[in-house]
Amino acid sequence: MMFDNMIQGDILYLFYETKNSITMQGDIGVSRSTDKGATWQQLGIALDEDWHLSYPYVFDYDGNIYMMPEGSQKGDLRLYRAIDFPLKWTLDKIIIKRPLVDSFIIPHEGKFWLFGSDHSGIGTQKNGQLEIWYSSSPRGPWKPHNKNPIHNTDKSMGARNGGRPFVYDGNLYRVGQDCGETYGRRVRVFRVEVLTTDEFKEVEVPSGIEESSKGRNAWNGSCYHHLDVQQLSSGEWIAVLDGDRVPSGDANRRLILGFVSVLAVAVLVVLVGMLVGAVRCIVPLSWCPHDMGKRSDAFLGLERSNLLSSKLRLVCSRLNRMSWILRDRIRPNTCTGIFVLALTVLVAVVLTCGGITYIYGGSGAQEPYLLNGHYSKFTLLTMTYDARLWNLKMYVKHYSRCPSVHEIVVVWNKGIPPKSSDFDSAVPVRIRVEKQNSLNNRFKMDSSIKTRAVLELDDDIMMTCDDTERGFRVWREHPDRIVGFYPRLINGNPLRYRGEKHARKHDGYNMILTGAAFVDSQAAFKRYWSKEAEVGRALVDSYFNCEDVLMNYLYANASSSPVVEYVKPAWALDTSKFSGVAISRNTQAHYGVRSSCLRKFSDIYGSLTLRKSEFSRRKDGWDL
Repeated sequence: MMFDNMIQGDILYLFYETKNSITMQGDIGVSRSTDKGATWQQLGIALDEDWHLSYPYVFDYDGNIYMMPEGSQKGDLRLYRAIDFPLKWTLDKIIIKRPLVDSFIIPHEGKFWLFGSDHSGIGTQKNGQLEIWYSSSPRGPWKPHNKNPIHNTDKSMGARNGGRPFVYDGNLYRVGQDCGETYGRRVRVFRVEVLTTDEFKEVEVPSGIEESSKGRNAWNGSCYHHLDVQQLSSGEWIAVLDGDRVPSGDANRRLILGFVSVLAVAVLVVLVGMLVGAVRCIVPLSWCPHDMGKRSDAFLGLERSNLLSSKLRLVCSRLNRMSWILRDRIRPNTCTGIFVLALTVLVAVVLTCGGITYIYGGSGAQEPYLLNGHYSKFTLLTMTYDARLWNLKMYVKHYSRCPSVHEIVVVWNKGIPPKSSDFDSAVPVRIRVEKQNSLNNRFKMDSSIKTRAVLELDDDIMMTCDDTERGFRVWREHPDRIVGFYPRLINGNPLRYRGEKHARKHDGYNMILTGAAFVDSQAAFKRYWSKEAEVGRALVDSYFNCEDVLMNYLYANASSSPVVEYVKPAWALDTSKFSGVAISRNTQAHYGVRSSCLRKFSDIYGSLTLRKSEFSRRKDGWDL
């Protein structure tokens, strides 16, 4: 997204490229901020033409406000004048009849200077070319610099403009785009040392923009290619920087890779069919020329006239011949044959999962949206002890890179606690050491948690960042509910605790395990430590179990509407199975304890059996 700032007193106006969802071409939108850029109000479309518009450069001159957007598709550079700022503009003049890209105008030492890139010429390095023009007025006429093209170099060198130039401490600075790895991978800043009609010299200076340790999942993990720096009337400086987690063309790339994976699976299926001899059933030998038997002259004449049929029989014959050759060299009943078959099936499964993920899985870049006037992140909270430290390190490294994680809070129940510096984390890690080893500590009131959303996630559960982002999005739509990844259906007489298969069999759930669930940090913790939950907390301590069951009963007891939402993860791995430190190693005994909890909690807080929610009732398709 290309944008530009315009300052009027204490009000900021942000002009930016926005894509029309119907025509799929760029228009120029505008938003306004009255609090120095903390929040923005979208005002609408400022400029809409029949061709693609981007890179709006807005400035005032001689009592008028002008906008110079990029419209290189039209083949020229146009200047628009505001007749009712900021939403109504009229064409003032076509200042250059050349398809200049990402242009700006700046006054310097008595002249106006126009910087832009023309990628239409023969021998021009795309994203590596820059030209300068000068004039006595921003309306022209414009004369070319004597050294044009100023740059015609590698696209990573920052020749293409990347935002508004600015003057700081008497020095003029130009922002350029580094398009080396992908379009607009990052911005580079240059100090202009010489700018005359005959000479131009600039040197690169540090931009001061640090690469996020979240990598691809950072808000600008894929690219950031536009920087607008301006000074307010108060003397303060303000900067706007764009960013994207998804590279250009990502949707098409994922679709192509997905279908290529599916095609590769189809080839492997045919290969397996050849090895086991199934191809002869799919392509009968009777189709092949050498197996047709004696035919009449009339039939042979018809056969010769049907070229397609002849070619098809030839292909069939070669497929069967290839099958014989493969079966002769790799016999399915030998160790080598079994190994090849198993390896082929494994590769096919991996390709199938990859293809489905590419086509349907999304990119992981969930679009943020307002909730009560604010964009939000969530706190990740887990409870553990010293025997699971290896697990915790892997857990922190993975989840700290997820886009919306603000902080990781580790509730340390037993043993010598680690230091925050022991973890490879892209976000702050806070170790909260507890005096008593209690499962109730999971929901302890914590004033240091600054986000409303908390993802309670056991340290032995590994899932994708895409899945946590989906769960977060659903919670933001239903912040009064427990939104999680492990559904349960509580029913029967007497009540029995059973796994997810039971819920699937009866097409519904009425409980979400809080070992992997989003809750409201204010409402949930307050309910758990209320007076009415005191008896339940005592039972949790006596059983050393069921804190998640208690939370579900407390939510249900506080509302007559649905209080749980399920989000199906693409996959989830329980890493404690590899270490033998799982709390519930004996599943039968674990389920027995939880069944006792259910019956006692039902007597205290009421039944959950009538609160069944069906799978696939939401329109997003994430609860199938």
